[in-house]
Amino acid sequence: MKFVLDVHCHTFASGHAYSSITENAAHAASIGLTHIGIADHGPAMPGGPHFYYFGNMQIVPDYIHGVRVLKGAEVNIINHVGAVDLEDSYLERLDFTIASLHRGVVPPTHAADHTFATIRAMENRWVSILGHPADGFFDIDIEAVVAAAAQTHTIIEINNQTLNPISFRYSGDEPQRRLIQFCKEYQVPMVVSSDSHYHTQVGEVTWAMALIKEADIPESQILNTDPALFFAAINRKRELKLEE
Repeated sequence: MKFVLDVHCHTFASGHAYSSITENAAHAASIGLTHIGIADHGPAMPGGPHFYYFGNMQIVPDYIHGVRVLKGAEVNIINHVGAVDLEDSYLERLDFTIASLHRGVVPPTHAADHTFATIRAMENRWVSILGHPADGFFDIDIEAVVAAAAQTHTIIEINNQTLNPISFRYSGDEPQRRLIQFCKEYQVPMVVSSDSHYHTQVGEVTWAMALIKEADIPESQILNTDPALFFAAINRKRELKLEE
């Protein structure tokens, strides 16, 4: 299974990452990726960029070092009813949006709260991807979240950092195994992401890929393998009319 896209890459703008868009693209080119996604944290993250940053992303070239650069955001779920920290008027101009729970924005409470907030966030038509669910900090009802992803046409992220033993987000293999198995059962598309905060991490998905192979996931369900599949999944979500 060959990956050509890493959709979850941070830059200096996130406040706790250490590379530029150009450095990320150069490293991506050096390892054979054709597409990267810039997914800096939303403004509610301590040290994160002002919303103007996302409003001005169209000035970034579409291709850097021959790599297609997708302009996105990792927005923060900011409360227990699933609101996010960028307005729709900004999200609709981006190529994709990841929505994630982060301790620096909303403190963990109970699995029921986290599950409800996550499901409500996925009901936003502009939220393309659910970022690092079952990450060890926010307990969730994994099956309920995956079932909601199937209903809302939301992509589930398998985040390499949740499986990296030296990462602060490390949660062990078992929650991610369950997440992958439920995605397989409910036929929910997945992206495997580096969640890179330094350019040499771009495309590094070793631990996540091992679990994908172990679960015998069809290649067509892993959207990193074909940008056309990724774009089609995003467009399907954006065209979906969800109940208010």
